[in-house]
Amino acid sequence: MQRLKTRPQFQAAMAGGIVSRTPHFALHRLVLDEDVPLTPPSGPGGLPSVQAPQALFGVAQAEPVSWLGAMAPKRWAKRSVTRHAIQRQVYVLGDEYASQLACAAYVVRLRATFDRKQFVSAISEPLKQAIRAELHQLFTYAVRRQSAPAGARSAAPPPTATTAAKPAAEKAAP
Repeated sequence: MQRLKTRPQFQAAMAGGIVSRTPHFALHRLVLDEDVPLTPPSGPGGLPSVQAPQALFGVAQAEPVSWLGAMAPKRWAKRSVTRHAIQRQVYVLGDEYASQLACAAYVVRLRATFDRKQFVSAISEPLKQAIRAELHQLFTYAVRRQSAPAGARSAAPPPTATTAAKPAAEKAAP
């Protein structure tokens, strides 16, 4: 799995949409089309009028390759030790799940802070385990979602606490 390096690569991958979400992380994916040539045809009219975002990833290679980037903003992880530990965990788990994920550009984004009252140390063993467990959930859901048939994906979402309580309230009304 290749790593995203440039700002335009991160922006293109994040524009692809969110495919998986946990309380602290979001996984963005831009599906890469394997049929796009690496070098465009030369000559008059050889360049496309609009450049596809996947041109940033050099898709036409001997074998399809996925790309992965990790974002841990200072807003959600104040200490650099914590940000770097999160990024390391993302890349390690990304390599574990690389064979199961589709050819795409992925960005794992930290979207909420870990409670500093619960995790006092900047990088403690319980914090590492919590990060790893949540990243496992994130990647597992993404793998399940891409392998599910199209009809199963469009099915109604599971009932939440608000929708489950609503019928009970309607029954109680006279």
